[in-house]
This record gives sequence, structure tokens and C-alpha cells, in this order.
Amino acid sequence: MTTRYTSGQTADLDGIQSVIDIAQQGGAPAELEIGKYYVFRTSGGGIQKVDLTGPEHTGIPARKSGSTTVRDATSFHAYFTKHSDANTEVYADADRLTVTAILDAHTADTARWSGHRLTLGLRKTESWAQWLEHDGRLMQQEQFAEFLEDHLPELLEPSAAEMLEIAQSIQGATKVEWQNSTRLSSGQRQFTYAETVQAKAGQRGQLTIPETFVIGLVPFEGSEGYRLTARFRYRITKDGGLTLGYKLERPSDVIRKAFGDVVEAIGTDIEQPIMNGTPA
Repeated sequence: MTTRYTSGQTADLDGIQSVIDIAQQGGAPAELEIGKYYVFRTSGGGIQKVDLTGPEHTGIPARKSGSTTVRDATSFHAYFTKHSDANTEVYADADRLTVTAILDAHTADTARWSGHRLTLGLRKTESWAQWLEHDGRLMQQEQFAEFLEDHLPELLEPSAAEMLEIAQSIQGATKVEWQNSTRLSSGQRQFTYAETVQAKAGQRGQLTIPETFVIGLVPFEGSEGYRLTARFRYRITKDGGLTLGYKLERPSDVIRKAFGDVVEAIGTDIEQPIMNGTPA
């Protein structure tokens, strides 16, 4: 390959060669500027290139790169505002519960690196995980009562005070024989039990609990709270024992709604459209 130079470029090379010739003759070396690209003509007639534009010389990376993960919409907006431009692309993936921004995405006419990325990886709260862990599982009386007591702040309807009273009633009726269950006209369920004294029937009692109750949960760290309805589940065992639990109504719908609200909140703070899917 033959490189052609203009008369001005030839004059510049001749000047650089003069500096090199002087240096080779024992004079002071030529000082080169960091961040520039130089071409020298050697004494043998060849071309020597000196590239001082790389990060090892300038101390500055050639481009932005890397993947950053944040946990809430506020953090996403802060990083996005600092690094995005008009060609940044944003994707929301409802299956993975992620929002990903390609900060250096391709323009309409020019390819870019697409190597600088920001991801919102939503993390479920501990209270949400605990309610989902026990969803649909029957527990022993004491275990269920303790669960209600541990989660009083999340109990909305009936009130936390009423639910605490129910939990205490359940704990106080552990050594009894449960006999039957009746659904009342109010929608509550009434359990009948008999205390046993030396294997003989003793004092009879009743325990009334609501058919459903409402809890308030924050699905993701940094997100809003949502109401969920839970239905009481129970089983009277053959030996007269009682197990209790609950079944949440469509918790997956709440997750989708919460994720959609997070995406909507991000969309109101940025100019770029949010696309449904995942980036390449």
C-alpha cells in the first residue's frame, strides 16, 4: 500500500525528521504531546507511527462501558440522567422484572458500542417473601398465631388489634378437641371445641374468625404498597386437632401491577420511550 502526502504534510514530516536527526546527533529529544498521534519518517526512508491517544497515556478510557444494577426507580433515574443521551434505548421485561437502559445504543445512522448499560433489578421485600412462603400452607395453631403476631403491621382488615385478639384466642385453645365448623351469615366462620379433662368431655367453647382478611404489602424495595385479600384455610384433623392457614388472592396480579407502576414512574421522568422486551 502506498501512502501519499500533500506538500504541507511532506513539509511537516521533513520538519519532524530534522528534529529526529538532531536528536540522533546528540541534541535534546523532541517533546511529544500526550493525546496526539504522530508519524515519523525514519532515516532509512520508512514510516514510524507513535500513538499517544490510548488510555495508558491519557489516563482516560476510550469510551464508557460496564453494567450497573440499581434497586429502585429513584436510583435508576439518577444514573440515567447522568449518562444518557437522545439515542439511549430503554427496555422493560415484565417476566424478569427488569428495566434495562442501553446508554450508548446505536443511532439511526451510526453504530455504537452498546456496552454501557443500566439495569433496574427489583428486589422483593422480606415481608412479601414471607407471606408468599406460607401462602396455601396449613400450620399448627401456635405457629399460625405466632405468624399473625409477627405480621401485625401488615394486617389492615380486620384491624391489627382484632387480629391480635384472634391470634391470642387460637393460642389459648391449643389443648382442646375441635368438633365442627360453621359458616355464619356474617361471612365469619365459627369453630366449636371441647376442652378435655382426663379424657372426658369438659367445657365447650367457640372460636370465630373472619372468612377473609386484607393485608397491605410492599412487593419491591422502594415501591408503593398494595392491598391483598387473603382467605382463611383450615382443617379439623381426625384426632380433633386444628390446622390453619390462608390463601392469597392472585398475588401475581399485584406483582404485575407493581412492576407496571414502577415502569410508568420511570417513563414520566425520561424522554425516551420504554419498549417492551429485552435488548440484544
